Amino acid sequence: MSEIIYGRNPVLEALRARLKFEKILLADHLDASRVAEILSLAKRAGIFVQRLPQKRLIEIAGADSQGIVGLVHPQTYAEVDDILKKGGRLQETPFLALLDGLEDPHNLGAVIRAADGAGVHGLILPKRRSVGLTGAVAKSSAGASAHVLIAQVTNLNNCIEELKEKNIWLVGADQTADKLYYEADLSGALGVVIGGEGKGLHRLVKEKCDFLVKIPMYGRVNSLNAAVAAALIFFEARRQRNA
Repeated sequence: MSEIIYGRNPVLEALRARLKFEKILLADHLDASRVAEILSLAKRAGIFVQRLPQKRLIEIAGADSQGIVGLVHPQTYAEVDDILKKGGRLQETPFLALLDGLEDPHNLGAVIRAADGAGVHGLILPKRRSVGLTGAVAKSSAGASAHVLIAQVTNLNNCIEELKEKNIWLVGADQTADKLYYEADLSGALGVVIGGEGKGLHRLVKEKCDFLVKIPMYGRVNSLNAAVAAALIFFEARRQRNA
C-alpha cells in the first residue's frame, strides 16, 4: 500500500532522493511555474503526474498539503550497520541518535530535520511505542526524512549494549543529570539518546547510558521538547567534532 507525503518540500526532497513514486497529484489551480522542479524531476523519473481539484486533495491529505501530494511505496528502514558504514564512508567516527519512545510525528520530523542539519549519520527507533515514517513525519521534517538513514530495532536496550561493544559512547538527555550538555566531551564515537514526550528516558535505557547531560533552563518551564533538546545536543556534538 502506498504512503502519502504532501507539501512542496517533502515531495521535492523525496524526488531528489529517488524514492519510488506511484504518482504525484497536483491541484488543478496550481500554476506550472510554482511546481516546475517537481514536474521536471517527475518527468525525468517517468512518474505519472495527475491534476485533481483542490477539494479532492484536501480529502486525501488534509488542508495543509499545499496542493501537492505524492504517493510513494513505503520507505524502507536501514540497518544499524548501514548507519555505522555511512560514518566510515565520510571518514568520521560514528555519530548517531537513538529515540526512546517518541510518539508525536511532528516531533520526530523535527528531530530528523535537526539530525540532517547537524550531519548525524542516522537515527534508531524502537519498533514498539514509537511513531514510524509517515506522511506527517515527512512533512514536519521538510523532506529531510528522504535523506536521513533511519533504522528500527526490536529492543532498544539490546541495541545500546551492541553499540557500546563497538566502543560507541551513549549520552542520554535527562534533566536530572549533573553535567551540562556543553561541558561533556561529545567529540568521539557517539550515540545521543533522546526520550519521549513527557516521560523522558525509560529507567533501563537511562541506566544503560554511559553518562547523562542536561540543558540549563532559566525560566519557569523545566524542560524543552524532544526535538529542541535533540537539536541543541546534535549541533554541540557537531561543533566539538569540527573543532
